[in-house]
Amino acid sequence: MDIAIIGFGVVGSGAYETILDGKTSLRVKRILDLAVRPGMEDVMTTDYNEILNDPSISVVAESIGGLHPAREFVLRALQAKKHVVSANKLLLATCFRELMEAAAENGVTLRFTPAAGGGIPWLSSLRRTARGGRITATEGILNGTTNFILDKMARENADFDEVLREAQALGYAERDPSADIDGLDVRYKTALSCNVATGLTSDPEKVATLGIRHIRACDFAWMSARSLTCKLFGSFRLHEDGTVSLFVQPTIVPTASLPAAVQKNYNLISLTGDRVGTLSFYGQGAGKDPTGFALVQDMIDLSEGETDAPYVYREAQVDNSKVSFRYYIRTGDQVTVTEPMSVSALHEMLGTLPSDTFVAAFAD
Repeated sequence: MDIAIIGFGVVGSGAYETILDGKTSLRVKRILDLAVRPGMEDVMTTDYNEILNDPSISVVAESIGGLHPAREFVLRALQAKKHVVSANKLLLATCFRELMEAAAENGVTLRFTPAAGGGIPWLSSLRRTARGGRITATEGILNGTTNFILDKMARENADFDEVLREAQALGYAERDPSADIDGLDVRYKTALSCNVATGLTSDPEKVATLGIRHIRACDFAWMSARSLTCKLFGSFRLHEDGTVSLFVQPTIVPTASLPAAVQKNYNLISLTGDRVGTLSFYGQGAGKDPTGFALVQDMIDLSEGETDAPYVYREAQVDNSKVSFRYYIRTGDQVTVTEPMSVSALHEMLGTLPSDTFVAAFAD
């Protein structure tokens, strides 16, 4: 099968190198990027029309990231009746319904296994589990950058700013780390997980989101004294009335728990289903090789004729008042532990607190 890759950064080059290993039947016919690299003139192009107008190209792999021009490139590929695979969680979470409907209208498939979990078969497992059962919850560590920061702070009693600089030097965090440390990356992955698990579509803006920007060494000292530690969780809950709760928040867990043992930039994600109980998935949630490999796996599925069942296309009704936690709230040097309160009530209260307040939920 002939394929094209648009975007030749970390993920695109990882997919290309995986295919070059020669262990698949895939062949890279074209690579679209801003400039043609020396020595790759036979495969690279700066003209997207060369891909759209080539009938031999069956699959387009989108790896440029962001909303624009990724949305326009993906829509044009689907309208040209080409399958699309993507690792772009922002695009998929924001434009899920539009893109899935475009794929259905043109008789092609849109796959996006690497968009949450990187190399972990997370979204594909959600899709398979949802085919014959009901998924009632997902929860876990979905961002390797924040887990690296929290893990190092916990183990070494290190300062947040110091560890963030190290994460940036290692390439785990961007120069502007906001998407990671403010929980936005996990927000998109949580919304996308809900979409796949339920067939509903959920607006990422409705995911109640807290990040780790204001966590400090004193917070870990307080937790360590009580055999506790902190991780950033993204969570989805499906309620009996069909409404869903969607939230991202630092979560305090026992140091003897499974999430506490997840070190460095690894992920640990779980689903709960009515037929399978709770299943957990552990591995590298990002990176050139794991994510590029997952993108290639989606292409292999398409080359073997695997297609997806249609989604329901009904807007999810988000209600974060139905899930409650006790919360750790630190303002300055003052720590308060609340009685159980709903996620929505907590977010209403945040408007009355100083902007540098750190908040974390106690795991239920």
